[in-house]
Amino acid sequence: MKINPIIPIWVMSLLCVLFLVLGRKGKFNYIRQVIIVALLFAINLRPMVEDDNVPTVKQNVDVLFVVDNTISMLAEDYNGNNRRMDAVKADCKYIADSLPTANFSVISFGNLTDKAIPYTNDINLFYQVINSLCGQTTLYAKGTSFNETLEFVKKDLDNDSDNYQIVFFISDGEITSDEKLKSYSDLKKYIDNGAVLGYGTTTGGPMKAAAYSGDDREPEYLYTYDSNYKKVQAISKIDEDNLRSIANDMGVDYVHMTNQAYINDTLESIKKDIEDLEYGKDGKKGYRDIYYFFVIPLCALLVFDFVYYRRKVKLK
Repeated sequence: MKINPIIPIWVMSLLCVLFLVLGRKGKFNYIRQVIIVALLFAINLRPMVEDDNVPTVKQNVDVLFVVDNTISMLAEDYNGNNRRMDAVKADCKYIADSLPTANFSVISFGNLTDKAIPYTNDINLFYQVINSLCGQTTLYAKGTSFNETLEFVKKDLDNDSDNYQIVFFISDGEITSDEKLKSYSDLKKYIDNGAVLGYGTTTGGPMKAAAYSGDDREPEYLYTYDSNYKKVQAISKIDEDNLRSIANDMGVDYVHMTNQAYINDTLESIKKDIEDLEYGKDGKKGYRDIYYFFVIPLCALLVFDFVYYRRKVKLK
């Protein structure tokens, strides 16, 4: 047997002592109060016993993060002057933590689209990949196009998999190439759930990016400019029209992320769908809860208390 307390034991112990100190009048009433407190304490411990046939949800949930890793994602306009990419990293981890039974993969795009990590349930490896996203250097940035990313993601999702596929497309929607945004509707048939998450503001923000990379020197981080001659500081602005278009094509919600809590409704919908997935027919060795055995007598005592004191009040 093992326990997995719902709230810390020391906190529950203090509450139980408080309940007992406020004793009821009458020996029978106080004994009943002691039993109720003991049952509450036992339920909070959440006792679990070993079982050779614990049902488990099949590991058939794949979550794909498609992350814009261009210079514009370094713009400093998230909740003040915070970087968009820092918020993206925190939100990706928050989403992954909310879906602990899933497998995770990351596709990043900039000048090129790349699969940063194949599907894995190694959460620490996923964290490392997300933390490595730091935008492009000013030396290699050549403008943003979403069309190459579309084809790359389509090939990745078209894998004859029966898995439940979730996609989070993360970007500011800003296109700096001359290409016109293509329809993402070809992805809809592969996607079971997900969202397009937009970062940035309509007023925009400046971008501080590494001036170079690839040698032993520490890169120099400088604000980018539209022209080396005019020295006009570049400002990146969110393009919600592009993001809403992509979300509509993919058949998912668009969420303008200015607060981490804005993704909660989507996550609740996803978790409900996951709970409805088929449970594995074959269990595995593990632990099952038995706290509900204490709930039945607790409910019986509470009902008795309610009836007892209600009658007592009426008699007065």
